[in-house]
Amino acid sequence: MSPIEQDAPDAQEVRGIRAGAPAAPGPAALPDPALPRPGLPGPALPRPGLPDPALPGPALPGPGPGARPRRPRILRLDAADRDVLTLYLFTRVALLLTAYCAAWLFPPDSEAHRPEPFASVVGRWDWNHFLHIARDGYFPDDPAARPDEWDNREAFFPGFPLALRALHLLVGDWTAAGLLISLVAGAVAVLALGRVARLHLSGAAGARRAVLLLLVSPCAVFLAVGYSESLFLAFALPAWLAARHHEWRLAALLAVCATTVRVTGLFLVAALVVHFALTARRHGMLRRLPWLALPALPPLLYSWYLHAHTGDWMAWKHAQERGWYRRFHSPWDSWSTTWQAAFGHGYTTPYALVWQAELVAMVVGLVTTVLLVRARRLPEAVYIALSLWALGTSYWYMSIPRATLLWWPLWIGLASWTLRRPRRLAAWLCLSAPLSAVLAVTYFSGRWAG
Repeated sequence: MSPIEQDAPDAQEVRGIRAGAPAAPGPAALPDPALPRPGLPGPALPRPGLPDPALPGPALPGPGPGARPRRPRILRLDAADRDVLTLYLFTRVALLLTAYCAAWLFPPDSEAHRPEPFASVVGRWDWNHFLHIARDGYFPDDPAARPDEWDNREAFFPGFPLALRALHLLVGDWTAAGLLISLVAGAVAVLALGRVARLHLSGAAGARRAVLLLLVSPCAVFLAVGYSESLFLAFALPAWLAARHHEWRLAALLAVCATTVRVTGLFLVAALVVHFALTARRHGMLRRLPWLALPALPPLLYSWYLHAHTGDWMAWKHAQERGWYRRFHSPWDSWSTTWQAAFGHGYTTPYALVWQAELVAMVVGLVTTVLLVRARRLPEAVYIALSLWALGTSYWYMSIPRATLLWWPLWIGLASWTLRRPRRLAAWLCLSAPLSAVLAVTYFSGRWAG
């Protein structure tokens, strides 16, 4: 006889109870001392439908003795998250190997017998600006700390330099601190990208595909070195993910961090406002609207700080104009100037190739914006359109290929496009991977990479 059969009542007993026959005497027939008996006062019974305040509530399942407390949902990693992190680590190793080879193959002196120091190989261009700000500040007391007029460090927002200075207190080496920030921030960014991709693509395959396309994109090297792209994405993508789940307070706080890192954070805020306008009334969350004003605070504080030292509220914008010719020009004039620089034979071939890449990136951004509008994904379209307007209305195009790293709808769209037909993935990788390797070698060897 099975345990279940042993505990089951006998059929005759059940029939007797239904017929009103008295049950056989036994332990079950003894009076319950907790129930009232005729003529004797008994405990008051709770009213039907209301909980008895004298009794404890229902026991909730919880961790047993010695069990670890459960982590918040946002910190739990599933199989798809682990796949994304594995892919991310593999690509970091590949970039380190590329940097090592570039140091030996392309030394500054063709007769050198030793490679260039690793700190010099991975620290180029904008990294020097971030390093000087973190080490000496925007307005150092010692004039020797800012000897060159082309420095224009006010053009860079303080988020990355502040993180660099804080981590340097623990690490002790500036280059290692910068690489560590990008490494950790990049891991957070790809995890968030994978989760955003899962909102649009079915299954974990879409998340892995979107992350793969980002990590082998032509400008992926800038996610691994001491630049601000990884740190910005580490705040912007979780902010967008929180907004998609209607967690507006969290989205606003993460957007505050994003606007501290890059002015592009203001474009993210515009996308959040559009998304809020399209969804908040439907979910009854209009009272959360004031939170979206909070991300404007870091740019205002930074402008106030610069005004206190220079008398110019827009000193960061004017520094960009001096150093990178970002004065306003009509979009067609900017296109014409960049086209002339790319194909007019006025620049050496390496520079001309970079101008050609700027033109291609502008076309990719315009096509992506149009497709997003057609798909009625207006918030993402606003985000990319504002980025294109800011980068496409200066004297000439500059840094648009790097800006593609921040356009997460592009990588999710490409993932969807390649998932439908696997051959498209092979074609895209054959195009993107060599360009990624070439641009990485270009950067690590000290040539202008955009």
